[in-house]
Amino acid sequence: MPIGRHPSVVRLWPSGGVHSWPSGGTSPVHSHSRGHLVYAARGVLSVHTGRGTSIVPANRVAWTPAGFGHRHRAHGDTDMRIVFLPASLARLVPGRPAVFTASDLAREVLLALTGPREYDRAASARLRRVLVDELREAPEQPLQLPEPRDDRLRALARVLYEKPGDNTTLARLGPAVGAGARTLSRLFRDELGMTFYEWRTQLRIHHALVLLADGHDTTHVAHACGWSNPSHFIAAFTTVVGTTPGRHRANG
Repeated sequence: MPIGRHPSVVRLWPSGGVHSWPSGGTSPVHSHSRGHLVYAARGVLSVHTGRGTSIVPANRVAWTPAGFGHRHRAHGDTDMRIVFLPASLARLVPGRPAVFTASDLAREVLLALTGPREYDRAASARLRRVLVDELREAPEQPLQLPEPRDDRLRALARVLYEKPGDNTTLARLGPAVGAGARTLSRLFRDELGMTFYEWRTQLRIHHALVLLADGHDTTHVAHACGWSNPSHFIAAFTTVVGTTPGRHRANG
């Protein structure tokens, strides 16, 4: 994905910052010497690392440890908040990229730490500790699409990235990538830790979040993502994201 438009507003300080991205804005691949949390106060973010792509709507917080190469992309006009964690707190969260449910308190702390009010060092440290305590209590909710390594899975993934609404069965997709359905099913389980159906559903929900951020209505999004019945799409979306498409769009 090429590097696109850059943030229109950037406010940075040692403990974090605010990036206001236009829709489609992307960052180059980069890394930080400290781990950091990102939160979309408005819009939807995708965070791309070597391990896959995570989608970060307003009810999620994404964690990227120090040293992990990554890039961001904005879907819809996006208000991205960043909070860096000192090593003493970073040890308390996973040593790999992760996505957590954002509690009401966690969201308020993230906004406070990145808002216009300036806190002294001691107050900021207390707020960051509260934030980490909230995340340690929150379930991981990975809106993450693992990146395949096997060439056959990568070829299959490219087909579905281009057409996430394609309902072709695995048995019929297999010949085009040089493997049978049983082999591909095993590779999905062994390499990605999920079934083909689960992976494709996750891909479709990712695509749905992007389309909703771009202003499309629920019926259009359902059909574009492979659901002929919008109610089935709403049920799947709610199971994965934790809210209905309509509420998600209203809160974005």
